[in-house]
Amino acid sequence: MDFSIIINEYQFYLEGLWTTTWLVALSLLLGLCIAIPAGIMRGSKHKVVRFPVWAFMYFFRGSPLLVQLFIIYYGAAQFDWLRESWMWDYFQEAWFCALLAFTLNTGAYTAEIVRGVISTMPKGELEAAKAYGMNKWQTLRRITLPNSLRRALPAYSNEIIFMIHGSAIAGIVTIVDITGAARVVNARYYAPFEAYLAAAILYMSLTFSVIYLFKLWEKRYHIEQ
Repeated sequence: MDFSIIINEYQFYLEGLWTTTWLVALSLLLGLCIAIPAGIMRGSKHKVVRFPVWAFMYFFRGSPLLVQLFIIYYGAAQFDWLRESWMWDYFQEAWFCALLAFTLNTGAYTAEIVRGVISTMPKGELEAAKAYGMNKWQTLRRITLPNSLRRALPAYSNEIIFMIHGSAIAGIVTIVDITGAARVVNARYYAPFEAYLAAAILYMSLTFSVIYLFKLWEKRYHIEQ
């Protein structure tokens, strides 16, 4: 075993770490923007509102992330109207396809988390808001969402960890993330143990940083496990 390989290629690994970090962070942010309204709509009593969201969540939670990435990255090119539109400038880029796949996937999973915590909202708080004279929109904005998102922190931390680990497939579509960097290092030196051990350490560092951060937030908001 020659761990000097990791030292020699540390800058390459740091570039991969940066790519993984911004790709996951941006997809989580965009996914959250999808998940909150989708989670609210999923709990609607109207089928016209509820069904499209259910279908979206059913597909992206029911199929592997790798398959979704392949559909977007390889499948988009078969549509003439897409290749002839301004959107093709983005769809021909690997980073955009990965970002779109990650965003839709985490959006579906997070929407289910939001739907779940909203459905378990204590009735006493809703009745108190109604007695205070709040309408449905005010209750949602001032009571339901803040309370639900706070209680969703433990489950959402798991989703972030799954997203970090799932992002390893980005290297399959030529993106040099952490796993992509390890693959290149292995190809250069024929040292799979050292190459992928460095990748594992970087993924562990990201994972435990997220766990530590969410533990602080849960402690601050006194969330019971």
